[in-house]
Amino acid sequence: MRSKKFSLPSQSSLEWHPPGLLAGVDEAGRGPLAGPVVAAAVILDDRNPIAGLNDSKKLTALRREKLFDEIRAKALCCSIAWATVAEVDQINILQATLLAMQRAVTGLRLKPVRVLVDGNCLPRLDVPAEAIVKGDALVPAISAASILAKVWRDRWCVDIDRLYPAYGFAGHKGYGTAAHMQALRQHGPCPEHRRTFAPVAQCLGHGE
Repeated sequence: MRSKKFSLPSQSSLEWHPPGLLAGVDEAGRGPLAGPVVAAAVILDDRNPIAGLNDSKKLTALRREKLFDEIRAKALCCSIAWATVAEVDQINILQATLLAMQRAVTGLRLKPVRVLVDGNCLPRLDVPAEAIVKGDALVPAISAASILAKVWRDRWCVDIDRLYPAYGFAGHKGYGTAAHMQALRQHGPCPEHRRTFAPVAQCLGHGE
């Protein structure tokens, strides 16, 4: 089924949608210079609400960590998936993001009747989907997905920092900070850097 873009449905329009499970989808890691792009899909349980859901960027790291565990415990089901650095370089970051989202929805234990995706682009899905700009601050299921994706990716950065301590991944999470750029110039890219991203491409050959 071909996905279409819609604006956020009003409360009065919800009755036109078929009853059933709603999944929220969001990603983390489009902007960094290294690491996978991560997506999550979440189907919340209306009978087991979670307080404090919001755009993951508006929450502290400690609050995200606590909500990560609560979402995993209370949601009807959730799925975290990613596209690798190699896939990012091969098909570009947008297509890799959509691929990760598609994988996250496919990985859900329960099949939703409708999917709400943060942003203005949609992955290929076999269920109706809507793209909602700033959906991570408007739709609780998307907020939950944004938290899962962000925390999972931040944990990945901490783990990879142990393998490549010279780059400081635990601190900047792969973003192009001054310290990260200095490490790139000094050491060249590591295997987890996205070589098609301009700042990394410019450093190829330095330190390798």
